[in-house]
This record gives sequence, C-alpha cells and structure tokens, in this order.
Amino acid sequence: MATTRTDTGRSNQKKRTRTAIVEAARELIGTGAEVTMPAIARAALVSEATAYRYFPDLPSLISEALAGVWPAPADALRPVADSRDPVERVAFACEFLLRGILARQGAVRAMIAATITRPETVTTRPGIRFGLIDHALVPLQDTLKATDPEAFVQLERDLAVVVSAEALFSLTDLCGLDPDEAVASAVRTATTLTEAAVRASASLACGDA
Repeated sequence: MATTRTDTGRSNQKKRTRTAIVEAARELIGTGAEVTMPAIARAALVSEATAYRYFPDLPSLISEALAGVWPAPADALRPVADSRDPVERVAFACEFLLRGILARQGAVRAMIAATITRPETVTTRPGIRFGLIDHALVPLQDTLKATDPEAFVQLERDLAVVVSAEALFSLTDLCGLDPDEAVASAVRTATTLTEAAVRASASLACGDA
C-alpha cells in the first residue's frame, strides 16, 4: 500500500512538473518574446535538464503549448462566414493568421528555425494556414475547383506561400517593413492571386456557356 501511495505521489508530481513547463511556455509564447528552453525552464522553476526530460526538444514543447491556442478555421473566419466572396474571405484569413503570428512570433521563429535545421520536425508545426486557406476558398468549391481542379490546387499553393510566417518575416526582416505594412502587403498579394483565379474561373464559365 505504501508503495502504491509513493508511486501515485511521484506520478502526480511529474504531472505537475509537466503542466508547469507547458504553462510557462504558453505564457512566454504569449509575450511574443524569444522562446528558448532555458527561458521556459526558468519561468517554470525547473532546471533546463528537467525540461528536456519531459520534452526532447523545443519544437515538441512549443507544439504542446500551442495546442488549442489557435481556433478552428470555421471559428477564425466566423466574421466573414456569410460572405460568398473568396477575395474578402482570403483577405480576412491572411490578416488573421499574420496578426496571430506577430503576437507569437518568438515561438513561430523558433519553430521555423527548427524545421530548417531538422526538416523531419516539420510535422510539429501547427497547420493552421492550410485550414484557413481551405475554409476561405469554400465559395470556389463549386466553380473553380469543379471546372479546373488543377487551377484550384495551384491557387492553394500560391496562397500557402503568401499566407505564411515565412512571407511575413521576409517582409519585416529583409524588406524592412513595419508589421502593419508587412501584413498589408501580404494581404494585397493574397487578394490579387485570388482575384486572378476568380476572373479565370468566370472566363472559363462564360466560355463553356
């Protein structure tokens, strides 16, 4: 019986320690500051070695800390749920994602750095961008996707390049834009791509008619 109580106590302590590490990571991520394992360990009041015992690397810890932080695509796009204009929906989705990235950019940069040096960890990155793009393009399901599936897939690919953290950081870090300018630039590009696809779809429909 004593052994059982001891084992239960240790198990509970491990759960508390893991929870403390994840909560510390989530709080640090929310500040937008640089996210590192030493900083998280300090905030959780544990040693860095202890943090690594619970999480093998920083991406796995960030991934768990971000779980549930991003809303589902349908919830994120609720303000434009009644719109059948894919351009308006894509613009909203792009700004929503990039604003969210800016708010958590320390964590996002850490995840990008990890996937560059260790491509096999890419699956730990949240796939929010693809869900947002797919949901934004719902009005084109019965038009562009039905008449020209390859064009629809190409639009998704094009938007994945623009509606992304990599594009945002290229605009801020390399082009020297401030965050608002960078977001506006990405939104313009995303809407231009979508408008071109919508025009092409309409032309194809008229040709069929």
